[in-house]
Amino acid sequence: MPAYEALLAHLRQTEALEQVSEILSWDQETMMPPKGAPFRAEQMAALGATLHRRQTDPALADLLDALDGADLDPVAARNVAEARRDAARAARLPQRLVEELAREAALAQQVWADARDASDFKQFAPALSRIVDLKREESACLTDEGTDRYDALLDAFEPGMKTDRLAALLGSVRPGLVALREVIAAAPPLPVSPPVKLGADAQMQLARRMAEAAGYDFEAGRIDLVLHPFCLGSAGDARITTRVSETNPFDCLYSTLHETGHALYTQGQDPALAFMPAGNHAGMGAHESQSRLLENQIGRSAAYADWLAGEIETVTGRAVEGGATALYQQLNTVAPGFIRTEADEVHYNLHVLMRFDLERALIAGDLAVADLEAAWNDRFLADFGVTVPDAARGVLQDIHWSAGLFGYFPTYSLGNIYAANLFDALKRARPALEDEIRRGQLSGALDWLRTHVHRRGRLVPADRIVADACGAEADGARLTDYLSAKFGALYGL
Repeated sequence: MPAYEALLAHLRQTEALEQVSEILSWDQETMMPPKGAPFRAEQMAALGATLHRRQTDPALADLLDALDGADLDPVAARNVAEARRDAARAARLPQRLVEELAREAALAQQVWADARDASDFKQFAPALSRIVDLKREESACLTDEGTDRYDALLDAFEPGMKTDRLAALLGSVRPGLVALREVIAAAPPLPVSPPVKLGADAQMQLARRMAEAAGYDFEAGRIDLVLHPFCLGSAGDARITTRVSETNPFDCLYSTLHETGHALYTQGQDPALAFMPAGNHAGMGAHESQSRLLENQIGRSAAYADWLAGEIETVTGRAVEGGATALYQQLNTVAPGFIRTEADEVHYNLHVLMRFDLERALIAGDLAVADLEAAWNDRFLADFGVTVPDAARGVLQDIHWSAGLFGYFPTYSLGNIYAANLFDALKRARPALEDEIRRGQLSGALDWLRTHVHRRGRLVPADRIVADACGAEADGARLTDYLSAKFGALYGL
């Protein structure tokens, strides 16, 4: 069908340019010198404008019109549907706005990094104000009358999801999380054992071993150091970033494991769907499910602690004091810490729910950027019972808002819900999974995820992918049940 072949050629070039944009973003955080920021801002603005012109090209509209009502196979139908969706979204956005957003986000990320180093929110506030104003304008362009303005931003990360539906789903797990936290706080603390100490080189050696054991292909990726870990790239070039900490080596190890989960999803794309919308990930909830499942359900299990204790001894030449049991306890101690990425599984979603509420208020105009730090500190004290000591451990800890990623945060908790459901199905499918994890043999788990999640791309919506894999729709109760069982046993509840 000539029209479809022409459409695919157009979409392949567009996807290739989007991958170029990701590599430029990776370079900005890992390699680019500080004085490169204004030049990168112009580069990203130019690339954003080019992508926007491609998505609003009249020739693209003509191709889509020619395919209206055509008899297409499932892959072709999905490619056409996704192209229509992207074109309709782009048509509602002025090119000037697209360029400004790309430019300001590139500039704001450097400002954020400097402000975080100085722990000074006022240094970052003007840049964030510009980002928020632009995101409000974006949401206004994309929002239909009578609908939530946040829906338009959420849709960029979780296609088809609505704010009220997601808020209800995430809200359903909050009471159980709060109750579990209170019961744990009243229980005797876990035995105190000497903390695992690892130098920077040992952390990176272990990070590589953990990624490789999980199935990460280093010929299609790499690991680099950054201020805030992330993963970007394509199936043949999925790049992981992490950070080292002399005081908390687990931050490096588990940031790496988290980003490895993302990279495995990316590397697992069906080669037949490369450079096609149908081959893209189903949404950030699905993406986060892969990172959270590897990091938590597998990586913080007692079986994984057995394997990791042996790896630590191999790398350092020293056994973990107290053995795998002590390591497992250290990996799962429940305490109200300040940093989301370091939070235990019980507190983590409370961090996310707080950010979800705050960014919705920012977009709605109910919260001014000037008042954000105070609102953050007040909410944190109410939710966690401790006072935020400084901006670096409070409102400045995450890169997301500086990059304009409003709508991303709630997908972390959606990913946790999906992960709990998928892990339950994975255990049913692989009765020997615990023994496999204990031996560091994760290929069977990866094969299952490849089949049921990775290879399906965006052929169907994310919730359908999870439901098909699990035999039932994703249920928030599976997350709270998993956490209650795990921490109930750990704390003797």
